[in-house]
This record gives sequence, C-alpha cells and structure tokens, in this order.
Amino acid sequence: MKKVVVTGASSGIGKAITQRLLFLGYAVIGVSRTISYDAFTHTHFQALQTDLSQAQPTQELCEILKKEDIYMLVNAAGFGKFEPHEELNAATITSMTFLNLTAPMLLTNALLRSLKQNSGYLININSIEAIRASKFAGVYSATKAGLKAFSDALFEETRKSALSITNINPDMTESGFYDDLRFDVSKKEDEKLLASDIADAVEHILKMRKGAVVSDYTIRSLKFGISKKTKT
Repeated sequence: MKKVVVTGASSGIGKAITQRLLFLGYAVIGVSRTISYDAFTHTHFQALQTDLSQAQPTQELCEILKKEDIYMLVNAAGFGKFEPHEELNAATITSMTFLNLTAPMLLTNALLRSLKQNSGYLININSIEAIRASKFAGVYSATKAGLKAFSDALFEETRKSALSITNINPDMTESGFYDDLRFDVSKKEDEKLLASDIADAVEHILKMRKGAVVSDYTIRSLKFGISKKTKT
C-alpha cells in the first residue's frame, strides 16, 4: 500500500484530502499540531502530532519521516493573518513564514529521494495569493509566492525523474482558516470553494496519465464574495 504524508490533516483542506486519500486506498500519515489517532476511524491512518511553525519539532519530524517509504507528500498546513504590515508582530511573521514556506521545504528535502524513487507526487496546497497581490497580505502572499517558486523550480530540477509536482492555488475556501480573522467566506454556494473541491483536484491529479503533469492548478469560485464578521 502506498504511503502518503499530509500536513494540516486535522481540519479544513488537509482533512478533506486525507479523507479522500484514505477512500482511494492510500495509507496516510496525518500531521498537525492537534491531530490524534481517533481523528479518522481508518486502519490505514497514522497520526503524528507536530507543531510545524517551530524549527525543532519540524526537524525532528523530518528525521522520523526519512525512515519511511513515502509515495506522496501533500503540504496543506498553513495560516494567515491579514493586517497592515506594521501591525504584525515578529512572532506572527516568523511563525507564518516557517509554517507556510520553511516547513514544506524541509519536509520536501527529507522525503525527496523517496518520492523520486517511488515515481510519486509532491502536491503543495498554495493559495490564490501566490499569483496576485492583495493589501494586508504582504507576509502571507510572500510565503505562498515563495512556495510556488520553490515548486516550479523543483519541477524543473526533477524532470528526469518520474516525480510529479503540482501547486494547487485555491481561492477562498470554507474552513477553519478564517476562525480568527475579521472576515469569512461568503454564505453563497457560488461565491466560495469547499474543501472537497480541493480534494477533487488532488484526485484528478492522481488519476491523470503519469506522463502528463498539471504543474499549476488554480481553483476559483464562480462568483466573488466575502463575509465580514460582526464585531462583538
């Protein structure tokens, strides 16, 4: 059975992808700060609780995963804080950069030989912010643009292997991502994405002929919408 690592597996997009991969017959190692073995009632699920916004636990996780035979890595963990840049504190900037960009690069570094040997997949769950500029999103956009640039460069670097590398760039997706933010996705079905839409994209990528790669997969809602939260 092919083994997959999914970060951010406890909620949102990462959880939806984990559920889909288990359904498709993969064994999944789910990584997040809060994940537990009972997060998924499946015999082929394994939980590894790690804070990927911090260097030491991330490096320890890399050493553990180096011992595994991994077919696919899905980097889905991430967070954003959208404020005027001068309002962000150093801890937020540092942890956002590490979780969104540094951790995926470290995990890829640890698993790349295994991924290449298995003719596997590297899928980075990026953001629409990787390919556009939005106010109050300077750090978040920089981390996502950096992740896209990393993926694009690695795609060129590994083309002699049979490794498939894809950036998925979702627009606003209904999930816990917005729990601590001042805004949320629209309530209208055609003005938001669902986490299952991103899982659909992953399944599509895996079911394509191996000789073809969608290197950049951007998903938008049909219409634009946003919901501002009422102050309490």
